[in-house]
Amino acid sequence: MTVSLWLTVMLVAALMYVVLDGYDLGMGVASLLEPNPVHRRRLLESVAVGWDGNETWLILLGVGIWAGFPLAFGTVLPHLYLVLIIMLFALIVRGVSVEMASQRAPAAAWVRAFGVASLVATFAQGFALGGLATDVAIRGDAWAGTALESFTWFSVLTGCAYTALCTALGYAYARFKTVGELQVTAARRGLVAVVVAGVLVAVALAAMRGTAAPLNLSTPGREAAFIGLLLFAVSGLLTAASTIRRTGGSGPVEWLPFAGLAVFTTATALAVVVGRYPVLAPPDLTLAKAVAPDRTMTFVAVGIGLNMPLVLFYNLFAHRAFRGKLDLEPRTADAPTVHGAST
Repeated sequence: MTVSLWLTVMLVAALMYVVLDGYDLGMGVASLLEPNPVHRRRLLESVAVGWDGNETWLILLGVGIWAGFPLAFGTVLPHLYLVLIIMLFALIVRGVSVEMASQRAPAAAWVRAFGVASLVATFAQGFALGGLATDVAIRGDAWAGTALESFTWFSVLTGCAYTALCTALGYAYARFKTVGELQVTAARRGLVAVVVAGVLVAVALAAMRGTAAPLNLSTPGREAAFIGLLLFAVSGLLTAASTIRRTGGSGPVEWLPFAGLAVFTTATALAVVVGRYPVLAPPDLTLAKAVAPDRTMTFVAVGIGLNMPLVLFYNLFAHRAFRGKLDLEPRTADAPTVHGAST
């Protein structure tokens, strides 16, 4: 019961991070595809008010794995060290770029750095997810592998799929947050990103059969849960694809593309968890082997349990405080940029 509860907490933190930081990473990737420098800066400004709070979920996830599953932390993370170091470096560059670009317009170099760092971080995260499908060499309770053992074709595939998914989330958020030409562009390119993300995720799911961590659907209950979750995922993807091109509306309907992609992301992730439970990493690292003692789990559960509502409140507060469309007034070279939105 304790293991299942802790796994649920970690899944909540992981999914909150993927959806929330996914959209602002995706908007960074989208800025690289935007030829208009004014639009590139607007994409940066639209995430500047909440990116730090979104990334807090990644910190909670890391602390939770370290405390709740120490064997997994001490073996799986070294298995992915190189790609995770690249990811963290890119996230640092990205955060610095946002703050530096906000001090003075136009800061084109920092805006470009924001986009490149977003792309690198996004692909690295997807690559790391693919690395979880390769055998983790463990001798005793220590990692005994090589630095490049997680670098496989499947990791490249998941890196591309995750990048496409985050880009779709970014365009869906930009479509909601902006007006005019940028909104139209986000809607048009967002549809392409949604389709590409759906195709790549489907290919990645099918390709898992050829990895060291194929999905286990041997029981009727497990198979039924997997299929049901995939149906939810498809419904979310279809909702996003059918509504993202509708611009000029108002009210809750503007959130439909983003909500559809959030459902797609969550349902797909849960389907993979159902198919792999209780294996954390192949060949045989399971939840039961990796879990910490009960006293440790209880102690850390209190700390993370108190912090998760605070992080959630910050997310809600930031998005509400800066609700509405992004202020699209052109910035002059001498005028400082103000993070904000018009209501």
